[in-house]
Amino acid sequence: MQRSESRILTTHAGSLPRPDELLPLIRDKAQGNAVDEAAFAAAVERAVGDAVRRQCEAGIDVVGDGEQGRVGFIPYVNERLAGIAPSPTVESANYWGLSREYRAFPQFYAWAAAMPGTAGQTGRTRWVCTGPVSYKGHAALARDIATLKAALAGRPHVEAFMPAVSPSNLANWNRNEHYPREEDYLVALAEALREEYKAIVDAGLVLQIDDPLLASYYVMHPEASVEDCRKWAAGRVDILNHALRGLPPERIRYHTCYSINIGPRVHDMELRHIVDVMLRINAGAYSFEAANPRHEHEWQVWEGVRLPPGKSLIPGVITHSSNIVEHPETIAQRIARFAGAVGRENVIAGADCGFASFASTCEVHPSVVWVKLAALAEGARLATAALWR
Repeated sequence: MQRSESRILTTHAGSLPRPDELLPLIRDKAQGNAVDEAAFAAAVERAVGDAVRRQCEAGIDVVGDGEQGRVGFIPYVNERLAGIAPSPTVESANYWGLSREYRAFPQFYAWAAAMPGTAGQTGRTRWVCTGPVSYKGHAALARDIATLKAALAGRPHVEAFMPAVSPSNLANWNRNEHYPREEDYLVALAEALREEYKAIVDAGLVLQIDDPLLASYYVMHPEASVEDCRKWAAGRVDILNHALRGLPPERIRYHTCYSINIGPRVHDMELRHIVDVMLRINAGAYSFEAANPRHEHEWQVWEGVRLPPGKSLIPGVITHSSNIVEHPETIAQRIARFAGAVGRENVIAGADCGFASFASTCEVHPSVVWVKLAALAEGARLATAALWR
């Protein structure tokens, strides 16, 4: 993984808005309808090519495919696993119904649920584990990798990454109806997902582990104390490290966040309560929220935390929780704070979360996303000029 040795590098968290031509095809695949696979693959190729081009034109250094062919950052993997099957049950649209936030602000969530396309409010097919889990997605993953590499050809970039879901997020999304113990289910998922992780690394890409549940478990479980959540997180980190065993940490970056809840968010777990657990993950860089007003102050946590040698931070310096485009000078100031805390070479400027974590929803309007990414690149240039003068 490249580091900011001579200038502040830029990246983002993975998902980007899908084009209109691709959305109905993704929706049909997700609903189990017949889809012309050749037409779908061609549409994905066009979408990835456009997403890569626009990232590079915006000045992003470490680019991805925008998850263009995926229905979402978790459920994409369901068709790549044996032992996982769709249930006839469709879950309630109220994803946040049991959270601390919903209990504190029911009027807000009732209002938000009435808005079409609101993030986190759409119903979804429930998938369940019905038999032994194993990985069968080698061909699909190979297509994704080949499509990204083809799109990168001739484009100015420093490096490329590809996200993959963590075992704990997948277990939370897909109910276990086969394994006698939840621990057995988690280990089986870890072993299966390890094949995807290894293939991404072997392809020369940076692997990003998507794991928002590590930070958001607290808000989703009002019955749990901070200490309860720390214990839960520690166990899930052990499972993830089991999946990552033997893979080079310097080719892996880890992303956690507070999900796509664009609400008051007064119950988010504080970084100081989870940072030591996060740093136990065998990764070379750590991506987290740091740009939205609920967490911007937490750069100060890193003044009292020893970042292990050779590790990098990827703080969000633009946010998915607002359509406001951050001023480049604000972005540069955010970068400088982290550089002062952990060293300029240990900071890659990133985004709080993805901008379209599910194909059916966009946290930020597509027309605004690219302007935010351009502002991110300009802010990094300003920070570089100040930090290397």
